[in-house]
Amino acid sequence: MNLASTGDKGVAPRWLTEDEQRVWRSYLHATTLLEDHLDRQLQRDAGMPHIYYGLLVQLAQAPRRRMRMTRLAIDAKITRSRLSHAVARLEKNGWVRREDCPSDRRGQNAVLTDEGYEVLKRTAPGHVEAVRQAMFDRLTPEQVRQLGEIMQVIAEGLQPQDTGADLPWLR
Repeated sequence: MNLASTGDKGVAPRWLTEDEQRVWRSYLHATTLLEDHLDRQLQRDAGMPHIYYGLLVQLAQAPRRRMRMTRLAIDAKITRSRLSHAVARLEKNGWVRREDCPSDRRGQNAVLTDEGYEVLKRTAPGHVEAVRQAMFDRLTPEQVRQLGEIMQVIAEGLQPQDTGADLPWLR
C-alpha cells in the first residue's frame, strides 16, 4: 500500500509530522502501559479489572449509591451492552444489584451494595497509590496542570453535544 497516495475523496491526507508522530506513539505507549499497570494492580488486589473499579467508584459517589444505568454508561464512556455485562459480573460478586427505576418503568438503576462498598474501601488506597506512583509522582505540578488542560480539550472535542453523535453509550 502506498501511504503517499490520496485518500478516498481524492484529497491528500494530512500526514502527521515527525514530531506529531513521536507524540502520538508516546501517548499510545504510555496509555497502554498505564491501563495495563492499573488493571494488574486491581486484579491482584481485588480480582477486578479497572473498568469495574471505575463503575464501583461512580456508584459510591452517587446519591444513595445508585445511578440510572444510562447515566452510568455515559459517565463510564462505555457502550450499554458492555455496561450490562460488567454490571452482571458485579452482581454475581454481590457488589452491585439492579433495581427498577421508580420514575421510568423502562429504566433500571445500578446500586452499590454494602459488600461492594467494603471492597471499594479496601481497594481504593492501593489503587490511588498505583495511580500516584505511575503518573503524578513523575510529573511536576505545572505538568499536572498542563496535562489536565490538554486532556480536557481533547475530551471536549471528542464528545459533541448534538443528538446524532456517535458515542459509545448511544450504541
